[in-house]
Amino acid sequence: MRAVVTVIGKDAVGILAKVSTECAKYNANVVEVTQSVIEDIFAMIMLVDISKLTIDFAQMADLLSSKGEKEWGLKVIVMHEDIFNCMHHI
Repeated sequence: MRAVVTVIGKDAVGILAKVSTECAKYNANVVEVTQSVIEDIFAMIMLVDISKLTIDFAQMADLLSSKGEKEWGLKVIVMHEDIFNCMHHI
């Protein structure tokens, strides 16, 4: 099982480290990352293996989103791969 994590916000040092460290706390393994900075806007998409999570997926998603907004000033969206695929299937 995998999840798609998107992060958008003002560029700052350590965004990738913060998000990946938070994922590691719950045993979510980052499989693939793409990121881009346009002027001062940071955008990242992570593919994360969630097959060995130590907490419920919905709880992890809420924690990442909440921490992203409150502590990091970023918009973090965590979506299960099945939902992502359904949304993008024609």
